[in-house]
Amino acid sequence: MTHTKVVGPRGRPANAFSDSGQTVIVALDRGMRVLEHIASSNGASLSDLARATGIPVASMHRILATLKASDMVEFSDTLQKWFIGTQAFRIGNAYLNRSNIVEAARPIMRELSEQTGETCNLAVENSGDVVFLCQVESDNPIRVFFRTGTRGFMHASGIGKTLMAHMSPAQVDAILQSKGLPSFTPNTIVDRQKFRNELRLVRERGWALDDEERFIGMRCIAAPIFNSFEEAVAGVSVSGLTLRLPDDRIDHVGRLVNEASQRVTDAFNGRLPD
Repeated sequence: MTHTKVVGPRGRPANAFSDSGQTVIVALDRGMRVLEHIASSNGASLSDLARATGIPVASMHRILATLKASDMVEFSDTLQKWFIGTQAFRIGNAYLNRSNIVEAARPIMRELSEQTGETCNLAVENSGDVVFLCQVESDNPIRVFFRTGTRGFMHASGIGKTLMAHMSPAQVDAILQSKGLPSFTPNTIVDRQKFRNELRLVRERGWALDDEERFIGMRCIAAPIFNSFEEAVAGVSVSGLTLRLPDDRIDHVGRLVNEASQRVTDAFNGRLPD
């Protein structure tokens, strides 16, 4: 969780990335033009790329070398041509997956919000953070609010915990090493072994609970969404006041969230792990 507020009239937030005042980075712009040309062609030679983009051959050579170092492009010795690389494919595929998962999740999130009376969220992991993609708000006057793109610590997040529960021990250790386990409330789990035990419980139970671990008075219940490779790639959650999510309601809401996450997995053409 990040912050709560009483939400008044709804409207479109100001675009933090509007064109006003933006400065183009020339080298990056050139690299993007090269990628676009390679992607639109069935391979391209150095001279083809220089001629099509107007970039001098010497500069083009440096751009391609830089892109190749990151696996954004590949060079075929046989054809003497440049092609889109595996990393560019992964990046493009990630956007496709994200777009599909939001589309698949939203109607199910609306139903889940109506069932529980609470705000429903969709988020993914990125660079060790939980990042929120979309939200279906409840009609309660006091509700949890996340702007699209909001980032948060995974260990103090329901969705963060449910995603980490399905990571390898090495992946979990890498995130803990990078981000640590900072304390936000007396309920935040700050001991590594205790946190690993929590992840084991989440995996066995099928859903995670943020029990006032980010903000006192707020709870979040989350479950994972899987892709076609049985990998947890996103999480869906409901968030609300602890008064509205008391102890005797947690298991029931947890089952509803888990059922919703499985429905999104199916709609996303994913597969639940054996």
